[in-house]
Amino acid sequence: MADSWGSVTYEDVTVIFTQEEWALLNPSEKKLYRDVMCENFTNFLSIVLEKIQEHTTKEQHNLHESKQSNTRVKISEGKEIQYGRRYQECEVYNKLFTYSNHLQQHERLHSVEKTYACKVCSKTFRESRNLRIHERIHSGEKPFECKLCSKIFPYSSSLQRHERIHSGEKPYECKQCGKTFGQFGNLRTHERLHSGEKPYSCKLCSKAFSYSSQLQRHERTHSGEKPYECKLCSKTFSSSSYLRTHERIHSGEKPYDCKLCSKTFSYSSSLRIHERTHSGEKPYKCKICSKTFSYSSQLRRHERTHSGEKLDECKQC
Repeated sequence: MADSWGSVTYEDVTVIFTQEEWALLNPSEKKLYRDVMCENFTNFLSIVLEKIQEHTTKEQHNLHESKQSNTRVKISEGKEIQYGRRYQECEVYNKLFTYSNHLQQHERLHSVEKTYACKVCSKTFRESRNLRIHERIHSGEKPFECKLCSKIFPYSSSLQRHERIHSGEKPYECKQCGKTFGQFGNLRTHERLHSGEKPYSCKLCSKAFSYSSQLQRHERTHSGEKPYECKLCSKTFSSSSYLRTHERIHSGEKPYDCKLCSKTFSYSSSLRIHERTHSGEKPYKCKICSKTFSYSSQLRRHERTHSGEKLDECKQC
């Protein structure tokens, strides 16, 4: 819109806070922010409606241009604003406001001097209560306790998220598939399944991953690190999931059950292979004669009939 009309985009009149910054605002600051942004959106929408009306006919367009030619005003950094409105600009965020009192209200959000400094890491805060909350990172203080399981947390927001585990509440819904989540961060992570976004990249081979945990496991293929050790045989693994799978050798656990014959298996891959005995699926195909097989081992044995390699040779004679 800005390129074709020479107007101001909504982003130009919007201040976006991160979750961390939003959490540090007190209720009056949050209310002020909502009031200012609501006013900005209303004014921005009115401009859009004016522009739509202007483009309905060529005659209206020419009339509008003639009326507005003498009402353009210049603001800092060469920005030109049309439609007969004079905007006030925040020098910190370069955001625009219709009225000077709205600009003054907005500036209070970031003009207050941060006078409270953390003695451990020197981070500064506008209010002493925000400093006290921050200090729990260093002190380990956890004053918020779950009434159901007695688990404790440093922040009330952390407790609220935890309580959803007990209540089963999942207020965040994926717009693509309808799956719900108890935490907003989990929803954002899930959405990468649909978008294909892979923000985590390996610095050694540039391979990209959707999740940080996937990157961490991958990096161990370069470093050779295997931090997970079996307590029974001392074998080590690069992933906790690999360790859990290995431990079934010792425990005899078989959590995967065939729905057709109730036979159980220690690994999901073993179950999938077994299910081919029921379905008749033969995914392995010989490239020479096109014969198909249920198992890769069957295909390898078959290929020896073409290569002339002896299947079973006696080492004695």
